[in-house]
Amino acid sequence: MIMLKKEDIQYLNQPRLEQHQVEFKQLSEQLTQRNIEVETVLNKLNEFQIAIPSWALGAGGTRFGRYHFGGAPRNLFEKIEDVGLLHALTGNSNAISLHIPWDIPEDTQAVKEAAAAQGLCFDAVNSNTFQDQGGQKHSYKFGSLSHVSQEVRDQAIEHNKEVIRIGESLGSKSITVWLADGSNFPGQTNFQNALGHTQNSLLEITRSLPEDWKMFIEYKPYEPHFYSTVIQDWGTSFLLANACGPKAFTLVDLGHHLPNTNIEQIVATLLMHGKLGGFHFNDSKYGDDDLTVGSIQPYKLFLIFNELVYGMANNKNNPPLAWMIDASHNTKDPLEDLLQSIEAILEAYAKALLIDQNALHQAQKANDVVYGQELIQNAYKTDVRPLLCEMRQRKGAALQPILTFRATKQRELRLQNRGMDSQASGL
Repeated sequence: MIMLKKEDIQYLNQPRLEQHQVEFKQLSEQLTQRNIEVETVLNKLNEFQIAIPSWALGAGGTRFGRYHFGGAPRNLFEKIEDVGLLHALTGNSNAISLHIPWDIPEDTQAVKEAAAAQGLCFDAVNSNTFQDQGGQKHSYKFGSLSHVSQEVRDQAIEHNKEVIRIGESLGSKSITVWLADGSNFPGQTNFQNALGHTQNSLLEITRSLPEDWKMFIEYKPYEPHFYSTVIQDWGTSFLLANACGPKAFTLVDLGHHLPNTNIEQIVATLLMHGKLGGFHFNDSKYGDDDLTVGSIQPYKLFLIFNELVYGMANNKNNPPLAWMIDASHNTKDPLEDLLQSIEAILEAYAKALLIDQNALHQAQKANDVVYGQELIQNAYKTDVRPLLCEMRQRKGAALQPILTFRATKQRELRLQNRGMDSQASGL
């Protein structure tokens, strides 16, 4: 097992510690002058935990090809090992989200023990009816939960029930359903029938949920189908979540929107109605690009977190949210990419926590457009990196995670143990 020792992290923190203390002191004084309680912000950052999906630990790719990165995790145990490394470096990634059937635990108890040894738990389990599996009786070529055939729908429903059983054995408390069902040509599908079949299928899955479980319903405007998608937008997901009852919620994937969609407004609406289940974080330029979080539109990410900070404080009817990174990286070291994403998420959250929500509310009531914008942008322009470093220092994580990752030769260690030609299981 490859594990990064805390003493190695602290040793590498030491040369940077004095400069960090100076920067943190300066920022703390500035924030205190702005009537911001620094310790409150640090506590919120400390509590924020982001799940890592098991499929993000190997090389990503497109339908044109995948360029494998040496030292990829060959099985679930090695994936747990890699998430443990991310958590050791950041202190903010204590959960792993499994994709079934790509990562079916053969020995549940051994998997749970391996995760516990790394300080990890299991987040939402994810079902897969967007591709056919070996030995599968019916094909999903023309749909799964929405299929015209009851036999095909039953097969897809049973798969989701099996995913729930696997998740329950691991201690997970939720299932995420992303439906690729749709059509590529006019006349291929009856829209109403497809949606009706989907609603009935999701209802059947919901009935199998344990009492304390949730179901998250994703949406996506296009791909792999390009004329229509059954769950094409947040409104359809919201409609289905309402139809499925109090255990069902909409899940927002940041890449699952058409360009220039006002995602922060979607977030506000779902929170207001108590139906926001959680997030899949990534970034995009054109569509579902699945790029590193914050690499393209960091200001948009910050504005989304502004709505989240307000909404989580003022919509107590909405349960605690689930957070997960869902990115695909074809040219980067996957672990470095995930470290960059974790940093970007925490940075956006930290900046949003600096907004004086009371002052912003007063500006909005007074229609003071200029002052409202100033409050938002002053928070965004604040360099919050010393806050993140302080939070990590206090919990024994790395002041600078990527530099520590490289200095301790984590990729080289994985190459030695797993080989140059290793490929991530499942993908």
